[in-house]
Amino acid sequence: MKKTIITSLTTIVMFTQISCGGGEGKVAILNESKAPFAAPEFQLYQTSDYLEAFKIGIAEKRNDIKNIIENSEAPTFANTIDALELSGKTLGKVSSIFFNLNESNNSPEMVEVENAVTPMLTELSGYIYMNDSLFARIRTLYDKKETLGLNEEQSIVLENYYQQFVRGGALLNEQDKATLLDINTKLSLASIEFGNNLLADGKDFKLLITDEADLSGLPQGVRDAAAEAAKAAGNEGWLFTLDKPSCIPFLQYADNRDLREKVYKAYYERGNNDNKNNNKDVIRRILQLRQQKAKLLGFDNFAAFVLDEKMAKTVEAADNLLMSIWQPAVERAKEERANLQAMIDAEGGNFKLQGWDWFYYTEKLRMKKYALSDAEIKPYFQLENVLAGAFDCAKRLYGVNFTERKDIPVYHDEVRTFEVTDKDGNHLAVFYTDFFPRASKRSGAWMTEFVSQRNMAGENVRPMVVNVCNFTAPTGDTPALLNIDETRTLFHEFGHGLHGMLTQTHYPMVAGTNVKHDFVELFSQINEKWSVEPEVMRTYAKHYVTGEVIPDSLIEKMQRSAHFNLGFETSELVAAALLDLRMHTIEDYSNFDCDQFENEVRKELGFIPEIEYRYCSTNFAHVFSGGYAVGYYAYLWAEVLDCDAFELFKERGLFDAETAASFKQLLEMGGSKDPMREYVRFRGAEPNADALLRVRGLK
Repeated sequence: MKKTIITSLTTIVMFTQISCGGGEGKVAILNESKAPFAAPEFQLYQTSDYLEAFKIGIAEKRNDIKNIIENSEAPTFANTIDALELSGKTLGKVSSIFFNLNESNNSPEMVEVENAVTPMLTELSGYIYMNDSLFARIRTLYDKKETLGLNEEQSIVLENYYQQFVRGGALLNEQDKATLLDINTKLSLASIEFGNNLLADGKDFKLLITDEADLSGLPQGVRDAAAEAAKAAGNEGWLFTLDKPSCIPFLQYADNRDLREKVYKAYYERGNNDNKNNNKDVIRRILQLRQQKAKLLGFDNFAAFVLDEKMAKTVEAADNLLMSIWQPAVERAKEERANLQAMIDAEGGNFKLQGWDWFYYTEKLRMKKYALSDAEIKPYFQLENVLAGAFDCAKRLYGVNFTERKDIPVYHDEVRTFEVTDKDGNHLAVFYTDFFPRASKRSGAWMTEFVSQRNMAGENVRPMVVNVCNFTAPTGDTPALLNIDETRTLFHEFGHGLHGMLTQTHYPMVAGTNVKHDFVELFSQINEKWSVEPEVMRTYAKHYVTGEVIPDSLIEKMQRSAHFNLGFETSELVAAALLDLRMHTIEDYSNFDCDQFENEVRKELGFIPEIEYRYCSTNFAHVFSGGYAVGYYAYLWAEVLDCDAFELFKERGLFDAETAASFKQLLEMGGSKDPMREYVRFRGAEPNADALLRVRGLK
């Protein structure tokens, strides 16, 4: 997942130049960094300083905008668009640091700052995007863009600014502008509330086991991790939480069916408990506000508003893609359900398969059919080796090198830093990794930036990129060992990271991952595919004790089981994407109930009850606090591209130099060129949607 710096606000900071330099300030975060590459000096920053830093940054941004508006010269690209891209350096810096740390190192004090600063940022957004004088300058340039002699990147930047202002309310009358500003403020605060509720509800659940008999079926590594978690919490016994490295193995291996049910329901019902963290009312408010915003801006519904600027363009196009995958996926899931029920019956189980049984019996069936289990795989996937494997792939494909640095400040002692250089030793980026769960970190995995790339005004600023994940942590003398899902996740987020690190644009607005939403996941998802290729696994998958390279026999079993359980995995993903899409086509939410709506969509789709949506509404952070509203389909839209693109690598060779160089151009261009045109340049043809079904074993 790629996260923007401020996911819930109008893109006031997202496209602002972000620099770690800057003039003297009243608080440490505003001072010029003395760290290598002018990296953020986290150790000097106090949470109490952020609010003052935001106030200074906002005032500076307003002044920069004021100077553009009051420029007596006729509008030019340089004095208007360039000036906008260079404005608000201080605010960009403060925002990039604060909002990233708010996701990965959260605290009650950070929440207070977020709640205080959000209305200020929304008001600033209104000041900019609803300013008639500023929009007049942009519109003047837009109306005569064909005569300005712009290159493609400049043309796209101008188009983006014009559309941002229109979508930000520039064409509305004053009363409607005030209404939109109020809506945006309420949306931002509601999004924060949703995320905080979800974080709190997830962290509140703790299953403390004191009777060792209740651990029956759990591998020793899972038991050891739970024992360490209990000890860290000041308890005796074994502690399980809703962090995926804790709850998923429990669902896979625990023989105690009642406890599996308890963990399963707690995970899928996050945000949907009758407590102070319930998100149902928050969701209704968000949906109502989004619909009001869409109507105000001339769209029938929020889905139409969002998709108007995506590659898909229309609700119908996105829905058609999803439904073309849905039917074969759910049919396969029904076959899988029958196989699991047959296993239950054969073992003498006098019960019908339920959701909390799926993981458990799937693992047993995998062992029966392929003699394969996570316990057999994980010893070969030590985190350190997997990361080295990702680095090696990047070097072989794109000529980049990663050197660990101990002199770059970090915000937590688990964070590591690397300098990224090209084949000639030139500096490309700083890369941060933050891999393990903790109470202050939100769940999931994502990529963001502390510094965005730009190359303008005589200065080439290289990016500072971070990958944040929640992987199985080391226990005792055992290092962090990943399962295949976690291995793919590391490569996935690293793919986003490469997109950010390799970018070679001029304008921050189109740098790195600032591309159309349904294009951005191409680069993360295709990178996953190298992680499970036998040729690649043999370079990094080594037994953490013996150093033995993963044996061919185990690779063969992994390949034979590659399509195992993909009916489940595909249907839960597509169902969530359809839920997101259809939830945002409603035009009246006055009586909306998310539980009822989920059931209605389930019935319409024929979605079997033994499988849950990958994310239920009340814990769908992508949609309600993560910037992916009407965008979850993008994973599948991009998967059409990545499956099609990877087939070219498979045909020519995984590390074919010419193919890699051509694909690298897609990574480097950011949003500075037309994505579909450039994809066709790389592939030689329009993407073939059947490639996705072939890869998932559904065709």
